[in-house]
Amino acid sequence: MDIPARSLPQSPSDAGFDDAGPPISLELYRTLFESMDQGYCVIRFFDGPHGPLSDYIHILANAAYERNTGIPNVVGQKLREMVPDEADAWVAFYGRVLHTGEPIRFRNELVATGRHLEVSSFRIGPFEDRLVAVLFKDVTDQVRAEEALRQLNETLEARVVEALAEREAAEAALRQAQKMEAVGQLTGGLAHDFNNLLAGIQGAFELIERRQKQNPAADISRYLSAGLGATRRAAALTHRLLAFSRRQTLSPRALDINTLLPEFVELVTRTVGPSYAIVLDTQEGLWPTSVDSNQLENALLNLCINARDAMPEGGTITINTENVMLQGSAASDRGLPPGDYVTVMVTDGGVGISPEDLERVFDPFFTTKPIGRGTGLGLSMVYGFARQSRGIVRIRSEQDVGTRVRIYLPRFLGEVASPVPSSGEPLAAPMLQGTVLVVDDEPSVRMLLVDALAGMGYACLEAGDGAEALAVLEATPVLDLLVTDVGLPGGLNGRQVADAARRTRPMLKVMFVTGYAESSVIDGSAIESGMDILTKPFTVEELTNRITMLVTG
Repeated sequence: MDIPARSLPQSPSDAGFDDAGPPISLELYRTLFESMDQGYCVIRFFDGPHGPLSDYIHILANAAYERNTGIPNVVGQKLREMVPDEADAWVAFYGRVLHTGEPIRFRNELVATGRHLEVSSFRIGPFEDRLVAVLFKDVTDQVRAEEALRQLNETLEARVVEALAEREAAEAALRQAQKMEAVGQLTGGLAHDFNNLLAGIQGAFELIERRQKQNPAADISRYLSAGLGATRRAAALTHRLLAFSRRQTLSPRALDINTLLPEFVELVTRTVGPSYAIVLDTQEGLWPTSVDSNQLENALLNLCINARDAMPEGGTITINTENVMLQGSAASDRGLPPGDYVTVMVTDGGVGISPEDLERVFDPFFTTKPIGRGTGLGLSMVYGFARQSRGIVRIRSEQDVGTRVRIYLPRFLGEVASPVPSSGEPLAAPMLQGTVLVVDDEPSVRMLLVDALAGMGYACLEAGDGAEALAVLEATPVLDLLVTDVGLPGGLNGRQVADAARRTRPMLKVMFVTGYAESSVIDGSAIESGMDILTKPFTVEELTNRITMLVTG
């Protein structure tokens, strides 16, 4: 088939040159056409068995057509005879050009030969001529390079993901190993200390029993002292463990820490000895904070003892208080929400702590002190106490220069209550009258509570669980005091028993006793007027003092 005469320029003026220019022959156009590196063809649409304009025939093609497509002798060939499986797609591309007259550019694969073609196409003449020109080039190498790069990127990404997963698994294994090492250190230290304490308790009781059998009038006071001393040390150990795990029972009160420190300094001076000067540096106008004053004193005492041990030849221990405002990174770096905080800092000029040990100082049972000089629970207790009080503890140390440990506690916005007398101070215990209900599921603890309260003058009723306690409450119209464990079997806890009792007796005094902080049941913020918490184990003197303060306060 021939291209219509209008498709090729017939004169210099048709080719875009005026009459004054040099003549350009059709032969020059043909030479250019055949010399092109890109493939070029002209196709004419016709009606076929698949519908109107459903096929086309190649009426003109240059030599580069074969080089770019891999198909020879294309002139005169019909599309559906050449590539029947791909015909619909190519008809759709060029049919749109024919119908709209708008040129298009696209990239498509000629599946029959495995070539990827970058194509531009435009219509020749009006729609009625049914002619479309196609200019294309083989970009198979480029496409394969792009695919190879894509696969390389995917492979690289997969390798990165795999490497990150392996790193995460390694870090998880390391964390697990470190956790197991910490658990081993904790259980080993705990077993060692408790074995020593139990040996003292068991030996004391066995000797008491043996002496009583041999001679009922024998002096057993030193065995009693040894057994009681061991139980006190065991209680202190469990309190430190609960502090470290943030499960100790706290009784926070709004407090100006400065009011505690003068008396506390006297205690520290007696504890550390005359070779140490205690310097108190307090900020005027210190903000109040909500904190358990007894536990704060215990924490500060631990820090002062550590400071003393860091200066074996004597020295100065400084206790400092300060208001600080933490915002932005200053708060986030400390793991605290932005806001106002009160700080208490203990500073020494001792031997300091090495950088590798500094990372482990808060681990339970980790200590750099000689054997027998420390349990390794002091700083872990301070850490747990600070976190449970919604604060944090930070430590800085330089070897041969000294150490400073600072406790951050949130500022309390409200009125400060009058200081509560320390439970350790003996109070004059008057003989009290009235009826008390004692609720505890441990018979031995219940017996001790009943005997101690009876010694104070109370008539005692007993219950072993919450349901039994409610039955006693219903049968007892007059009740003056409720002493109940927090964790009780049978579905009712001590707080629920107390709430039920107070619904009909709103002024009833309640003393909670607990072995650890059942935070889901009760905490310092849930303690109402006329209530108090006593932590097990406790001495009879502590029980007597706290009950006296509760009922007479």
